[in-house]
Amino acid sequence: MQKDIGSPTSTPRLRHRRRSNEIPQEINKSNGDHLLINDQNKYKSMWIRTLSSFWMLGSFVFALYMGHLYIWAMVVVIQIFMASELFNLLRRAHENKRLPGFRLLNWHFFFTAMLFVYGRIISQRLVNTVTSDNIFYRLVGGFVKYHMAICYFLYIAGFVWFILTLKKKMYKYQFGQYAWTHMILFVVFAQSAFTVANIFEGIFWFLLPASLIAVNDVAAYFFGFFFGKTPLIKLSPKKTWEGFIGASVATMISAFVLANIMGQFQWLTCPRKDLSTGWLDCNPGPLYKPEPYPLPEWLPHWVPWKEISILPVQWHALWLGLFASIIAPFGGFFASGFKRAFKVKDFGDSIPGHGGFTDRMDCQMVMAVFAYIYHQSFVAPNDSSIEMIMNQILGSLTLEEQRDLYMKLGQILQERLRLSS
Repeated sequence: MQKDIGSPTSTPRLRHRRRSNEIPQEINKSNGDHLLINDQNKYKSMWIRTLSSFWMLGSFVFALYMGHLYIWAMVVVIQIFMASELFNLLRRAHENKRLPGFRLLNWHFFFTAMLFVYGRIISQRLVNTVTSDNIFYRLVGGFVKYHMAICYFLYIAGFVWFILTLKKKMYKYQFGQYAWTHMILFVVFAQSAFTVANIFEGIFWFLLPASLIAVNDVAAYFFGFFFGKTPLIKLSPKKTWEGFIGASVATMISAFVLANIMGQFQWLTCPRKDLSTGWLDCNPGPLYKPEPYPLPEWLPHWVPWKEISILPVQWHALWLGLFASIIAPFGGFFASGFKRAFKVKDFGDSIPGHGGFTDRMDCQMVMAVFAYIYHQSFVAPNDSSIEMIMNQILGSLTLEEQRDLYMKLGQILQERLRLSS
């Protein structure tokens, strides 16, 4: 029996508008057609990209000038933008209309993860900042002691909330969004936590890796812009071998030079042990003290220098530069493949000429993890100093218990002094 065309069982064909960040059809052309050297609108694109870069650079310099807490706040703002862009990547307007409050649930999990990750990082610094005379003394003491429990019950509240919002015929979409949300939290926080840890170890260990990624990105763009002819990888059609090699050389040179410049400022090299914003004064340590190196004898006699001063940290910077040149770009390649899988050109349009914040942070996150691991493995001292032992002891105590410990130690010290006299 022939089916009636006008029967109610037939479903109309839906037409979807292409999103602004969706890849156009011509993306499937050969790689050579997409090289910057063949792009007809490349000068307009370069101008927009340059203006946006100066705007980002100005904001970045302001945060650096203000100090550790402001840099941390900048990282949090970037994380919020990244999460928003990634949440929107798989969101469907039709399904979301049938699930009121589902977007709010995503952000509930986001801020719960933020409280958990950053609470663990700043708890000891928060204790060092708040004194017993402060109005927030008991509040901070309770937060430090019950931080894990607070985060756990907040997550459980979100879990129960999710179960109660499940709707028939929407299960697959809802569980997909639930899994997608947790993957976003892992991508954003698991790596950004290392960024914040680098900041408090000393702005140097945040600024230098971030600067090297920026130098590599800018150098690759301009080398590819003027000399690029050989495609590098199909995932990123505009990337060229000329840009990759030129950027690698520029990044290695910049790493050695920038480490020498940054290593001379205590504001950048001193670690922050509390959450204050005051000026830092510390012993820079041997890493930031110049050592003389004699120049080779085969240099011409008209060279006025017989030796040069090099900071030991500059040798460490070369390893950071090597990673930023060779490995970190694969974070960008991964992001390019990810966008192609979802058929979008950019993760967002928050930054004109650059796409979204996620487009700018793909390599930065990979670099931040390496910088932290390298610092802890090859730079941070291995000896268990009195300060490290005290921090471990104090980290497991409440503020009241710490005060009692200090008073007890003071009494013991006074008794020892009395006996010795």
